[in-house]
Order: sequence, then structure tokens, then C-alpha cells
Amino acid sequence: MLVSQYDQILVVVSFVVAILASYTALNMAGRVSTSTGCSAWVWLSGGGVAMGIGIWAMHFIGMLAMDMSMHLRYDPLLTALSMVIAIGASLFALWLVSGAALTLHRLLPGSFVMGMGIAAMHYTGMAALQVTPAIVWDMTWVAISIVIALLSSFAALWLTFRLRYEAAQVALMRFGAAILMGLAIAGMHYSGMMAAHFPSEEPMGHHGVNGNWLAVLVSVVAFSILGITLLVSMLDARLQARTSQLATSLAEANRELAQLALHDTLTRLPNRVLLEDRLDQAINKARREGNFFALMFMDLDGFKTVNDAYGHDVGDKLLIAVAERLKQQLHGQYTLARMGGDEFVLLTEVNAPDEAATLAGSLVRIIDKPFNIDPYDMMVTLSVGIALYPHDGKSERELMFNADAAMYHTKHMGRNGYHFFQPSMNTLAQTQLQLMNDLWLATERKEFRLVYQPKFQAPAGPIIGFEALLRWQHPKRGLLTPDAFLPLAEKTGLIIPLGNWVIDEACRQLSEWRQQGNTNWSVAVNLSTLQFEQPSLVQTIMDSLKKHDVPPETLILEVTETTAMTNPDESVRVLTLLTEAGVQASIDDFGTGYSSLLYLKRLPACELKIDRAFVRELSSEGDDATIVSAIVALAKTLNLKIVAEGVETAEQQAFLTELGCNTLQGYLLGRPVSAETITAQSNTASSSQSKT
Repeated sequence: MLVSQYDQILVVVSFVVAILASYTALNMAGRVSTSTGCSAWVWLSGGGVAMGIGIWAMHFIGMLAMDMSMHLRYDPLLTALSMVIAIGASLFALWLVSGAALTLHRLLPGSFVMGMGIAAMHYTGMAALQVTPAIVWDMTWVAISIVIALLSSFAALWLTFRLRYEAAQVALMRFGAAILMGLAIAGMHYSGMMAAHFPSEEPMGHHGVNGNWLAVLVSVVAFSILGITLLVSMLDARLQARTSQLATSLAEANRELAQLALHDTLTRLPNRVLLEDRLDQAINKARREGNFFALMFMDLDGFKTVNDAYGHDVGDKLLIAVAERLKQQLHGQYTLARMGGDEFVLLTEVNAPDEAATLAGSLVRIIDKPFNIDPYDMMVTLSVGIALYPHDGKSERELMFNADAAMYHTKHMGRNGYHFFQPSMNTLAQTQLQLMNDLWLATERKEFRLVYQPKFQAPAGPIIGFEALLRWQHPKRGLLTPDAFLPLAEKTGLIIPLGNWVIDEACRQLSEWRQQGNTNWSVAVNLSTLQFEQPSLVQTIMDSLKKHDVPPETLILEVTETTAMTNPDESVRVLTLLTEAGVQASIDDFGTGYSSLLYLKRLPACELKIDRAFVRELSSEGDDATIVSAIVALAKTLNLKIVAEGVETAEQQAFLTELGCNTLQGYLLGRPVSAETITAQSNTASSSQSKT
């Protein structure tokens, strides 16, 4: 027998090809398992061909690595057949591991088929060697090589199935598995080669191709096919991962958009849109099953005071805390929604009206406890209105309207409690609804009016200016004062255009009086909290002054103490811009809020206005006199003028003048009247002076 030796370089190349073929198999399995339809079949076919060629190339390079003192030639048909067998075994392996599961009942016969296929490929390739006399086989090594083929097939299929999905922690394991599988495939080949013994006689002459460059050719082709296949697979995997990431991001964005569209951004509770959908579902369910449910409309009492006193940041934290407390009392099927502002609505299944009353009572009690919003402790209460389906309404709109009406009834009855809807409550609710509808049309119909209350230099004159006061000339209810409609205007947002109209109308009237010769008069205009927070406020005021050619110093903007302290830094900025332009600022209702002397000193105001609540009960020995004296002393220290409103008695007039108030305003000196009346009085006074 001839002793065969191996070309070490080609042996190493064969091992590398085996490892690369194994890694390609692992990668292809992942592509097949994550693809569907035609794409999966393309990856299966391409991967099977590339893997089969890789395994066959390893086998062929291993045979070419034999360095024998004899010339070898190969039967083309048998060589091609061995390649077909390798490709067929590879296709079978990829198909087997691309399934959803790989049980032992599939793994064992699959390993047998694949192992025998690899063994058949090897021995068919060996049969392609044309030597005379024929190769003598050592059956022991043949059996060993077949066992290795079966075991390596079992391990290869199991590893390929387990590592087929892409993941960061799988990459290193996949590389290690490829090395083990490559070594197993190469081990099977070289075990089979050990079984082959070549005769010692000189064989027939070699008329085939040169083995050296054939080995190079096969190696280059194998590396090219495996490399291109692997590269395409990795690029496709990266593209698929990117696509999957984008799809995940898009799905997340859609979920966030749905969250924003259906939930309140502050409390994360359902909003009006989602509540209406849930209410519609509840009505349909109740109709089918013949049961009923409760709809509770809830409103916080005293929330506006908290918002004005502590600012919107604290108010928002309070709303979140309220929502959490409410949810603690709720169980079973329910929907707790925030409608906006401090209004909440609860939709819940109940078995009897008593159950709804018990739940409403527990909600009222849980809210009627102090809230600690660091660093403040504050109190609010809850007013609840209850409507039951179908007794109090059979439609979504009717239930909402009646529950709202019951809530308003609770507020009128003292707040901090609950009431079931009664038909008589609709009168008040309908009145409020009609008033709100009329309010939307009032500006278009030009129903708003300004009246002007004179401001006198202490103690009794002359007139130095006026405060513009808003009135609504309602077509049916007559002349309405602000307390009847301003809360609705603030609730609907109409306070913004309405406040801008007041500024413009006051500037127009002031211009008219100046043209009549009253150049020393000023007009004071009240700014609401919402209006003061508008970014366009400064521009709106300056545009009105320019439009009517009014000197800025003749316009006084009255800002309440609580409004100014809601956001002190922003208040300082806005008032500074206005005063630098010449407009004067007055701190209204001073003494009723929660002023910070640090910010009060920074506010560019020209005067403090003492609230009428202190003037009403004013006497020389009362507590109010002490408070007013302190306010006057503070104003003098800050070099501010003092205006006292609500002067109704001569005693108040004398006392305030003695304290040092610069300006007095009240019914004793002059009631609010129309601009026409003031113009007529001014003309009469001018005529009297000219005759004198």
C-alpha cells in the first residue's frame, strides 16, 4: 500500500472552508426562519446551494490535499453527483431547521438522513478517483466516519435550530458553533480518508487536470460563493433589523399618538373622546342586558383659588394628586376621565342607586382631606352630580347634561357633597347653557358695554380719571354685571377676545375725551389672569394705543395681586415691558392675596389699590383700619400712590384722606355711568365755567 501524506496548506484551507460553510448554514437558517412566502424559498434554495457547495468543496480540497507518489484523475459524473448529494443534504437540513419546532421525533430521523447524505457525498467523491487497482477500504474506519457524520449532523441541526435568530448574545455563540460544526465535518472527511488504502503498484498514467491549480480554483470558487452568500445574508439581516426597528418605532409612535389623542396629558386619565366612546359602549351593553349604570360629573371646589394663589405648577400637581385619590376608591368596571380644568367624570357599573350614593360619598370624603403639595398644605372639596341610566337619560348627551346639572345643583346647595339628578335641576342648567350660547353671540351682536366709575383726587376732587367696568346688555335679561357672565367667559376662553375688546374700547373712548379737551384724564382697565398670560398682550395694548393715538401714560392696567403672583418672574417681565413703553400698572385688590414683598418691590407698578373688603367695615378703631394703615405705610415706603375703592360714607372718606390715600373711588363720590353721561356732564361743567 502507498503511504499518503497531506499538503498542510490545503488541509488548513479545507478546515476554513468547512467552518465558513457551517457559519453560512447558521446564517441562512436565520434568514429562512425570519422570511415568509417567496422570500423564504429564495433563501432556502440559495442557502442550500451555497452550503452544499461549501461542504463539497471542503471534501474535494481535502482529497486534493493528499500528496501521493501517484497520479490521480477523477470521474466527472461521479464528482458532479457528489456535489448534488451535498447540495441535497444541505437543502434538507435548512428545511428541517426552518420549522416552528424541532422535536426529538424530527431531529433523530433528520440527523440520520443528513448524516448518510454527507457520508454518501464523501464516498461518492472517493469513488470518482480512478485508480488501478481499486482502493482497499478499512471497514472499521468507514464505520467510524459514518458515526461521526451522524453525530455531527445531530449536533449541527440542533445548534442551527437554536441559533437561527439574530441577537447580540447569539453572535459569539454562532461563531463558536460554526467552528465546532466545521471541525466535525472535517473530522468525518479525514476519518473517511483514513479508511482508504491505495495499492502499491504503479497506477495508470494521469491524463486529467493538474491537482495544484485545481485545488486553487475550487478554493477560490468556494470562498467566493460562501462569501457572497454570507455578505448578502448579513446585509439583508441588517436591512431587516433596520426595517424592524423603524416598524417598532412607528408602532410606538402610533401608540403614543393614540395615548395623546385619547388621554389627558396631565393626569393620564381618559379624555372626553375616550369617555364618549366608553359611554356609548355602556349604553349599548345596558340595552342588551337590561341593567343600568351611573354617570358622575365631579368638580373641585376652591381649585381656582389654589391656582391663583400658588400658581399653575402647584395646581397641576394638585390635579394629579386628586386623580390618584379618586382611583384608589374605584374597583371593577369603570372609566374615570378628566374633561379639562378641574372637572372629572366617572362612568361605573352599579347594581342599585344606593351603591352609587355610597361610592359618591366615599369620593367626597377622600377628597375632603388636606393635600400636601410640597411645601404647601391645601384643601379642596368635591361637588358630585349623579345621573343613572336609563332613568335620567337614554342618550350620551342627555346623561352628560343631566349629570352636569346635578353637579351644579350640589354647588348651589353648599358644595362638598353629591346629589342625584332631578328634573327640576334642568331649569338652572338650561339657564346656564342658554347664557353660554348667548355669550358666544354677544360680541358679534355688539351687546357689551363699558361704564366708567370716576376716580377722585382725595378727598373730593377733581376727577383725575376713570375705571372702565364691563357690562352686558342682554336682550332678554337686561344689563348684567361681570359676576353673572365672567366665570362662563373664563371657562369657555371667551375672556381673551372680550378682554382685548375692553382695552380697545377704553382707548377709543379715552381718545374721544382727549379730543374734547380732557387731556388730564386716565382710564384704568382690569386684566384677567388668562388675558395677562397671553404672549400677545403687550402687542395688543400697544396696537390699541397707536390705533387711537392715545399717550401710553393715560392708560392704567389693573392687575390683581393673585394674578401678579401666579408667575412673579413673568409678571415682572411683562409689566416692565409695558411701563418702559409708558403704560402705568396698578396692583388691584391689594391685601387679599399672598404677596411676596421681594417681588412686590420688583414689580414696576405706580400704585396700590386697597380692596373694598377692607374699606367696607372701616372705622378708626377696627382691625380693618390697622390693615389699611399698614398698606398705606407700605405703599409710601415703596413710593407708590394709594387708591381706595368702595368709599361709601363720609367717615370712610375722611379717614382714608387722613391716612394719606391719594385717590378715592366709590358710590359716595360717583357711581359707574356711561361714557355719554360723562361727556354730557363734562360739557355742562365747561359751559358753566365759561359763563362765569
